[in-house]
Amino acid sequence: MPVLGARILDWFGFGSRHHAAHGHGHHDHVSGSHSHGVIDATIATTDRGIWAIKWSFVILAITAAMQMVVVALSGSVALLADTVHNIGDATTAIPLWIAFLLARRKPSPTFTYGLGRVEDLAGMIIVGIILFSAIVAGYQTIDRLINPRVVTHLGWLAAAGIVGFLGNEAVAVFRIRVGREINSAALIADGYHARTDGLTSLAVVLGAFGVWLGFALADPIVGLLITLAIFGIVWQSARSVLTRMLDGIDPEVIGDIDHAAAHVPQARIVDAKARWIGHRLHADIAIAVEESLPVSEAQKITAALEHELFEHMPALAAANIRLANAVADHRHGHPHGEHDSH
Repeated sequence: MPVLGARILDWFGFGSRHHAAHGHGHHDHVSGSHSHGVIDATIATTDRGIWAIKWSFVILAITAAMQMVVVALSGSVALLADTVHNIGDATTAIPLWIAFLLARRKPSPTFTYGLGRVEDLAGMIIVGIILFSAIVAGYQTIDRLINPRVVTHLGWLAAAGIVGFLGNEAVAVFRIRVGREINSAALIADGYHARTDGLTSLAVVLGAFGVWLGFALADPIVGLLITLAIFGIVWQSARSVLTRMLDGIDPEVIGDIDHAAAHVPQARIVDAKARWIGHRLHADIAIAVEESLPVSEAQKITAALEHELFEHMPALAAANIRLANAVADHRHGHPHGEHDSH
């Protein structure tokens, strides 16, 4: 049962998906792991991102178009809310697509880290689009509660709800899988958002069943529930995107740095910082070594630590490792102690 519960939570986006996002563990090499030579890794992962966005846009656009026809026939406000939101979801593909294209650009004298941060900006635009769709759906639903109307073509209405579920689930699979491969928080969040939308589409089927049983308000009530679900998605997505924009990271990222350092006993981490730039991780690490070691030996230790970091953290794009005085760095109150226990 605990395993089943964990899988259900992960399906909804509340499980331990961060393990896939930054490759925790020595052997967790996702397909977006670092590679040297042949082809630039950022371009490769960006191409995968664009591929997922293209197909997501096509699937959601077709789904929304089919639902819009049924909205016109049935007059269902629940399906209208679901359709408006699916249209909004399809529209979110545009800022994400632009963000991935800009991320392909090489660093310049002005943008020395490249334009990976534009992905966070795209995330905020997506949150705005979702919020707008929630407001529109909410307005229409409240109006229908105040001014009830007859809902017809219940069979087609139920079929449209099922189509909405299947379309959103297909998009969720695309976005979550590729988002994990390329470590894109925006893409993963949007995938789980699409998965939740699939359940709201099934709610349309429930509303149609309620109307068929003679409960006319079932349709606008379901529309209201869908609207509330959309507002919940707005909150969850905004929190995730804002955390990255403010250089927030999952605490387990620092744990992965410590784990990698455990394989290099001569290196004692006295300070470690990390932040995401787009879907690539950048780390700044200060280590202390024996003062009597020659410079050449100290360089070998930093090289060994760098190698372990890249082995353990596939999302890592750059690691700035510097030698520092352990006493001076500990005065900054960093929670990491010396790695004598490793």
